[in-house]
Amino acid sequence: MQFAPALLLGLLGGLHCAGMCGPLMLALPVAGRTRGNFIAGRCLYHLARVAVYCALGLLFGLVGRTLWMVGMQRWVSIFLGAVLLAGILVSPRLFEFPWIARWVGLLKGTMSGFLRTRTLTSLAVLGGLNGLLPCGLVYAACAGAAATGHWASGALFMLVFGLGTLPVMMAISLSGHLLPSAVRLRLRHLMPIGVGLLAVLLILRGMSLGIPYVSPNLTAGGGDGCCSGH
Repeated sequence: MQFAPALLLGLLGGLHCAGMCGPLMLALPVAGRTRGNFIAGRCLYHLARVAVYCALGLLFGLVGRTLWMVGMQRWVSIFLGAVLLAGILVSPRLFEFPWIARWVGLLKGTMSGFLRTRTLTSLAVLGGLNGLLPCGLVYAACAGAAATGHWASGALFMLVFGLGTLPVMMAISLSGHLLPSAVRLRLRHLMPIGVGLLAVLLILRGMSLGIPYVSPNLTAGGGDGCCSGH
């Protein structure tokens, strides 16, 4: 699978996260008293967040590899695409599930302690925890990572996704109220576009229509090239 969908999803994800995570980034502590420390802390926060995305991509890529080896890659790709399309309809009710609410509460409780600690380590931990917060776009990207069928490709898919989120997220971290809160909240409506696009690509991939990169013949070559030879 090509990684352009991961980049597009990340770019849209950055706009979405501007509304969801903007208040958290504006509340981040400052490690030290210099401008350099301020910038270093923000960079470390986002590097840790992207590193967690890569770890998730590795795990989901391993799952995809296992399914690929038993000949289920096509059906898993179609299933993941269908789940993502269904998820667009239920995402507003995501946090109504008790176990998700408990997970969010645990993460927020842990993060609140680190928000009061003015060290580079605390900023790195906060970035990593942010990468674990429930997010529909991250779930969509993990589905794309699983569809690559290999742990390395899955990690790379999530790396590209994470890098795509950086421009907007870093700008907000460094510039404070770069976007008014009302604008950031409206940008959340872009999330279904990215998720829907990836869902369609996953379904097309699983249909194995013989279209290079978009819907390669998985039955003949075992993949689209990103995972072959591994």
